[in-house]
Amino acid sequence: MTSQNIYVAVVDDDESVCRSLSRLLRAAHFHPITYASAEVFLADKKHPKFDCLVLDIQLDGMSGLELRRRLSAVNDDTPVIFITAYDDPDVCAQARASGCAGLFRKTDSGTDVLAAIRLATALARSE
Repeated sequence: MTSQNIYVAVVDDDESVCRSLSRLLRAAHFHPITYASAEVFLADKKHPKFDCLVLDIQLDGMSGLELRRRLSAVNDDTPVIFITAYDDPDVCAQARASGCAGLFRKTDSGTDVLAAIRLATALARSE
């Protein structure tokens, strides 16, 4: 399956981050769909099956960590890449403990984030 068939959800309340990640993912031949909040993501019943989720940890309303917990509770094992603008060690530890496929600061290289998405989707598809 080509990366053109790989759907990636980007959940971030910063419109510029959604825009830039969406551009980066499209340039890498992924199919991104952006959401401004966890609640909007959960309400979208028409989205395709996602191959990877890129979640901001600190969102208005439900956090990315809480969204991850809710998805895990219904046995949704879609790989999650967390992104954050904050360096709170406790929050980062919670993200890692959730079994995420990656944790990045918003200032980290887009190349590194793409590599993590490629790896996570390849591993998920090989299972």
